[in-house]
Amino acid sequence: MKRIMLFLGTNLAIIVVLSITLRILGVERILDEQGAGLNFNALLIFAAVFGFGGSFISLAISKWMAKKTMNVHVIEKPRNATEQWLFDTVRRQAREAGIGMPEVGIYDSPDPNAFATGMSRNNALVAVSTGLMQNMGQGEVEAVLGHEVGHVANGDMVTLALIQGVVNTFVIFLARVIGHFVDRVVFKNEQGHGPAFWITTIVAEILLAILAFAIFVPLGLFAAGTASQGIDLGSDTVVPAEVSDIDGATFTRDAGDITYDLTGLDFGGADADMSVQLGAGTLLIEVPDDVTVTVDAQVGAGEIELFGERRDGINLNENATSSGTGSGTLDLDLDVTVGELEVSRG
Repeated sequence: MKRIMLFLGTNLAIIVVLSITLRILGVERILDEQGAGLNFNALLIFAAVFGFGGSFISLAISKWMAKKTMNVHVIEKPRNATEQWLFDTVRRQAREAGIGMPEVGIYDSPDPNAFATGMSRNNALVAVSTGLMQNMGQGEVEAVLGHEVGHVANGDMVTLALIQGVVNTFVIFLARVIGHFVDRVVFKNEQGHGPAFWITTIVAEILLAILAFAIFVPLGLFAAGTASQGIDLGSDTVVPAEVSDIDGATFTRDAGDITYDLTGLDFGGADADMSVQLGAGTLLIEVPDDVTVTVDAQVGAGEIELFGERRDGINLNENATSSGTGSGTLDLDLDVTVGELEVSRG
């Protein structure tokens, strides 16, 4: 999310500055030959050129902006064992993902967070917060780093820049249509464009761009759920033999694609509860048909699917109960920091 918000904020600033600059230079030629109506073909071409131009300018300076706004310390020569481990881990993951070595940085923040940005797979920055390094174990940090390197390997920033270019085009186009309407209908200006057009256009661009953020949040979270595919975090399937193996137990994993196959358990009317905590990856719980299951599930960023009902986003907290054909019960307390969580019948 942090890399997305940095990109969107930079993009909005650039679009507004471009609009003001173009007005001062008198570059916009979007009226028809009579100077009364809009030339929609010219307006669309203008909007596309400057919409995509603004987006790719944002992408080009995204790494520089991230360093400045977050006050990122880039590790050029590791100063201690922690920085050395961080640098070596990103280098290994980058080599495994087949990308150029990103710059590696640390920024001061109590919140556990990390982001990746940059113009290409071979010109990127991966940065982590001090809060992440202090509050997570090495296995969890490695999983988060793999997730961010996955963003770089997947080219997510370029993809978002292309989509943002399309959104910018419509923002610029619609803002000028709205400005033209206000100028003609409200202020009764019949020729050219008066101050009302330019003021309304700038305000409309800002408001429409803020509304467009809603498009990027789910796109960014989808990328968050898939970026870890760029790095192999390992997979494991756990098949308990007895109900007593899970009753009252808490299973903690740093990262990976983890499946708990409970379909073979004979509850025999018994009640059980089980907790699973996963740092990053995919958690799948398969439960038998004859047990009534109650789920309390949390995902920091990614996706939850409980018995076919799916949601994605950030800070997800979902509860569900699914009745079984028998008399046994199973209470599940599940937590995934970044990734996907699913509970289904076997």
